[in-house]
Amino acid sequence: MYRKYKVAIVGATGLVGRTVLKVLEEKNLFNLSYNLFSSKKSAGSKLHFLNQDYIVHELTLKAFEAKYDFAIFCAGSKISEKYAPIAVDNGCIVIDNSSVFRMKPNVPLVVPEVNPEDIFSHSGIISNPNCSTIQAVLPLKPLDDTYKIKRIVYSTYQAVSGAGRLGIEDLESKSSQKTLKKFPYPIYNNCLPHIDIFMDDGYTKEEHKMINETKKILHNPNIKITATAVRVPVENSHSECINVELEKNFDLYDVRMLLENFPGIVVADNPEKNIYPLASKANGNNDVFIGRIRRDNSIENGLNLWVVADNLRKGAATNAVQILEKLIY
Repeated sequence: MYRKYKVAIVGATGLVGRTVLKVLEEKNLFNLSYNLFSSKKSAGSKLHFLNQDYIVHELTLKAFEAKYDFAIFCAGSKISEKYAPIAVDNGCIVIDNSSVFRMKPNVPLVVPEVNPEDIFSHSGIISNPNCSTIQAVLPLKPLDDTYKIKRIVYSTYQAVSGAGRLGIEDLESKSSQKTLKKFPYPIYNNCLPHIDIFMDDGYTKEEHKMINETKKILHNPNIKITATAVRVPVENSHSECINVELEKNFDLYDVRMLLENFPGIVVADNPEKNIYPLASKANGNNDVFIGRIRRDNSIENGLNLWVVADNLRKGAATNAVQILEKLIY
């Protein structure tokens, strides 16, 4: 007989929080009960979930005295930093979508298809990786296991939903610079090579996240990685060009079979019929789509991949729910 677990969803009214609810609804995990939390501004509102209306409660310092088994945090770094330790002190295991705990040595950074064994080494907090990192490491894991990765060059084309509701509003409004709510320049008709803040070395924080998180998830600190992250005028689903230099020679057919047989990956790669992954097709799906699989003939053992995934689902909500499933089943 399965135990009944109490689950708190923090940030339930945001883009990721609402997507978490959708994924939980689709999976219909029968042995869970839920409470939904948000800021004071959204508290008291109702969300229709699992065929009933849930009242959204204000997140307070005493919220976790109700003794939840698990909490999925979707409310940003400041909220996670303040409230996640309180949840843990009250016996709750936290699955956190923010970046605040990701690189801490005692916090596992988990993509369940890639490093599920790390889930159980937690000290109360398990981190969800960055959305762009999650979709990248799915194909990289089998490649690293089989051929050993020497170097990675990331070029990302990231949807505005990754910047939250205000990012979507900037795209939809086709706004002038005077009325922008999120981006420093209009995203409509533009590609902005600027995600998160710029660091002293000229890279953005987003680019550093991809570099550092990839090494941690793959348990391979020696991989050489560089990244350029670009915001593009697409509402949802991130696209990435991943160039990989491998230590061992490979056959393209074997690489394709390796990817096709890896959980969570769908290979869509038939150039003769114009079949390749598209953001519009990935939208609403939980899988990672891979195409344009081809050699990079400029280097020895070079490989190019085009990788597309729904950043709100596999890049955040779905990955968090998959971690929850690993913990309870």
